[in-house]
Amino acid sequence: MRNPSLPAEGPPYTVLFVCIGNACRSPMAEAIARQDAQDVIKPLSAGIAALGFVVETTKETLAANGYTTEELQSKPLTEKLWDAAHVIVNMTGRPSESLFRSFNTPRRVEDWLVLDPYGERGATFQKVCEELQQRVADLAERLRAQDEGGRNPFPK
Repeated sequence: MRNPSLPAEGPPYTVLFVCIGNACRSPMAEAIARQDAQDVIKPLSAGIAALGFVVETTKETLAANGYTTEELQSKPLTEKLWDAAHVIVNMTGRPSESLFRSFNTPRRVEDWLVLDPYGERGATFQKVCEELQQRVADLAERLRAQDEGGRNPFPK
């Protein structure tokens, strides 16, 4: 998959967080980015097999960490969402080269190996939340650096 340039007009960049059910990891990343990186990330989320609901423990964990959850909805990955994004963050655990082959418009894809907390206890959700806070902060910092100095936020 090619990695096209980010748009010249700069941030905020639309980042689509993708996991399997869009019930735990990707909505968590969306909520974190919406609050912690709103200057540089316009977050969206989707699932390759969306469950249709955000897991209650996801909402509880986000609320306990000071994030709002009202806007979170579990939704499937569509061509429309794909086309709206500048960057795709793949948290499915599956190779992006084969997973996203059906989408014609090339996008920058970043693979994050993040534990799926579905069915686990609250402590696991908290660990995932903390990991996603760090990963979102790192992505936001790289995107800010891209905007300020033209450096590539996606080194190989």
